[in-house]
Amino acid sequence: MRNTLKTAALVLALAAPASPAEELTPDALVKTISADVLAAIRQDKDIQAGNPKKIASLVEAKILPHFDFAHTTRIAMGANWRRASPEQREQLVREFRTLLVRTYSSALASFRDQVLEFKPLRAQPGDMQVTVRSEVRQSGTQAVSIDYDMEKTASGWKVYDVKISGASLAATYRDTFAEEVRNHGIEGLIDSLSNKNRHNDARPASINT
Repeated sequence: MRNTLKTAALVLALAAPASPAEELTPDALVKTISADVLAAIRQDKDIQAGNPKKIASLVEAKILPHFDFAHTTRIAMGANWRRASPEQREQLVREFRTLLVRTYSSALASFRDQVLEFKPLRAQPGDMQVTVRSEVRQSGTQAVSIDYDMEKTASGWKVYDVKISGASLAATYRDTFAEEVRNHGIEGLIDSLSNKNRHNDARPASINT
């Protein structure tokens, strides 16, 4: 699961959608911000060197505002989402977001020479949910298919899940979350995520976290 998460995070980091004010199609949004983020990485030697503060700033500015973390958390929680109180849901989204920030930052630190190729968008006018399909190519390795699940919200298009060769990023957490809830309840899962985030904050960002 770790390798899948690394790949997913890198793709998300390179392809988060741009401002909804641009009124672009979902695939155009992905392509636009992809070029923007890649340019930022290539122009900043500190980011290339793995500077955690600069990487975190890039993630916060270019990526996080354009994700529906509540939707992503609902997918990861599965049936247990309905058992959580409003306060617990808020805590789960906050802790899961923090965990994914770490993953995205690590992915950016690992960027080298990956290339994104996008497929034609298959969507009808008025669709509220679409999938943007692409492939990640790197010299010497087999291309990996990437599907971005996006939805139209009141604040524009948002990414809520990414599938790597058909495997959902959000769903990869489902078994782990379900086991934690079975053993320790929803509060136990919140505590587990909080402890992991505090542990991660205590050490430099690494692709292996």
